[in-house]
Order: sequence, then C-alpha cells, then structure tokens
Amino acid sequence: MEQKNDQHFWNFVFSILYAVLLALAVYDIYGRTGMFALYLTTLDLIVIPLAVFRIIRLFTYDKITEWFRDLFKKRTEVKGSDGLVYVDYVAYSRGPLRTMSDLLACPWCTGVWASLAVVYLYFAVEWFWLPLFILAVAGVGSFLQLIANMIGWKAEVLKERSEKDSA
Repeated sequence: MEQKNDQHFWNFVFSILYAVLLALAVYDIYGRTGMFALYLTTLDLIVIPLAVFRIIRLFTYDKITEWFRDLFKKRTEVKGSDGLVYVDYVAYSRGPLRTMSDLLACPWCTGVWASLAVVYLYFAVEWFWLPLFILAVAGVGSFLQLIANMIGWKAEVLKERSEKDSA
C-alpha cells in the first residue's frame, strides 16, 4: 500500500504542475492578446490537432525517441538462454521517474501535455507556425500509413479466409 500511496503523491504533484503551467500559459497569452481562439482559422483548427497527433506518436511510439523514454526507466542487464547479456529498460517501481515513464507510455496522457505545449507555443511564438505545419503534414502521413496498413491487414485476412474456404 505504501508504494501505491507514493505513486498517488507523484501523480498529484504532476497534476498540480500541469495546472500551474496551464494557468501561467493562460495568463501569459491573455496578457499579450486579450483573447484566445477568436482569430483561429479553420486551417488552424485542423493543423493544431494534426501536429499534436504527430507529437503523441513521436513520443509514445516512435523508435527515434526511445532514448528519451528510456531516460525515465532503469537499465537492467538480463542473461539470455544463449549465454549473452542483453540490456533492457524497465519502469521504476515508484517516484517521479515512474510517473514520467507512465505519462510517456500513455498516448492520452502525452496528448494532454503535448496539447498544452503546442497551443501555448502557437499563441506565444510567432514563428512556431512552420514547425507546427511540418508536424501536421507528418501527422497526415501517419494517418495515411495507418490506413494503408489496415487495408493491407484486412486484405490478408480476406485472402486467408478465401483460401480456407476453397480448400
């Protein structure tokens, strides 16, 4: 029970941190512009979520950012049945590193933090439009790749079913 309560504490701390960052972002942006979404175009409302989608996939699933996820895990060495020693990374059992590991393993959690960062940077940094647009284009590419994979998997299932039926 001690371990669970400790993790609840760190989850609470990160929730408070998020709330403080959100309040600071609102204060900063409202102080600069006096408004928020009053001047968002339809294109902005498409590009921002696509960019967040791409960031979520980047930090939660992609191989290229595995090093970042591994920063919040402990390195262990495991001896394989072949006698070789393999390196593995496992989540800490508790503490702030466990919370970070959990956040990065959860696409919904990563999305909440990524959304805060993207929306804040969109309003606060004038030149942020270009990286945001690039991420959005990459997000569309990811969607198309996912759809192509689903079509391919469905075709394989139908092909196997057809072969079984004809045999």
